Amino acid sequence: MVSPPGTASTLTLADFLAQPETKPAREFIEGAIAPKPTPQGKHSIIQGELVTAINAVVKQPKIARAFPELRCTFAGRSIVPDVAVLEWRNIPRDDNGEIANQFLTVPDWIIEILSPSQSHTQVVKKILGCLKVGCQMGWLIDPSERTIFIYQPKQETDVFDSSNDEILTVPEFARGFELTVQGLFDWLM
Repeated sequence: MVSPPGTASTLTLADFLAQPETKPAREFIEGAIAPKPTPQGKHSIIQGELVTAINAVVKQPKIARAFPELRCTFAGRSIVPDVAVLEWRNIPRDDNGEIANQFLTVPDWIIEILSPSQSHTQVVKKILGCLKVGCQMGWLIDPSERTIFIYQPKQETDVFDSSNDEILTVPEFARGFELTVQGLFDWLM
């Protein structure tokens, strides 16, 4: 059951979570269910490279960890960001000290890669919803426009495109990770 955009479902978050996972994943935001688009080539390359590049800097020193397509459930919503980055101390653990299966927390850094069929507005709303409940930063990468929008709580949006090849803004905990717009889009070559 998928709710039309802008309408609420009669399904509760608990009911939604009790349903089996689907491919592609579905998200539950503000009482509505929406399927995520199936990743295509550019999306998939950027996602994979980002997870690898971020983890190369933050994973071994146990600063943070980047996860692809990780379900995060918090504040009445259940989302599956393209990349969710959590500070090491915020990664849920089970009784054995291993990474938990369920992440009932907001990511510290959310990265979304816009697919051709995806609504820019809906993705921005998802990022802003995360920022309101504790996420430190959100990136929205638009491969077709070669533009990256960077959102932070209560700050103006930073816009980086191919004419601006500065190092992209990252959360304070990931300050050792440096990437330029050109560097990111070079992954597509």
